[in-house]
Amino acid sequence: MNPTKLVAVFAENHTGRLARCAGILAESGVNIHWLGIAGVNGFGVIRFLVDKTDLAYRVLKSRGFTCSLPEILAVEMADEPGSLHFLTSKLAEAGVNLKNCSGFVFNGRAIILIETDQLEAARRVVREQDLHELSEEELLSL
Repeated sequence: MNPTKLVAVFAENHTGRLARCAGILAESGVNIHWLGIAGVNGFGVIRFLVDKTDLAYRVLKSRGFTCSLPEILAVEMADEPGSLHFLTSKLAEAGVNLKNCSGFVFNGRAIILIETDQLEAARRVVREQDLHELSEEELLSL
């Protein structure tokens, strides 16, 4: 399975920063499927899940943005109370620390996006719990 990567953009928290990134991606023909923003003390990280990861990375970097390509684990779990607790408890028991995490429900499918420095250990937990890791293709087709 090909790794699923996000484009992470480190940026000062200024009016129009997201609009500028989105405009650059639009001009380049990159489609944004998901985004998340985390900001602290005037700076932030904008994370994009896009259909053309390498192109998005290159064009944003060429326009002066500091970017990285963190690999994530996308996991489908039951859309019911306790599902998040179950998975995160199992990850914690395995010693997996979550650096970043977000989730959404789409068409009755609950998806969690996990960023960790311990991806293989997290994958083992997912497999042991009979949960489904989505490929990048599956995630982008939602």
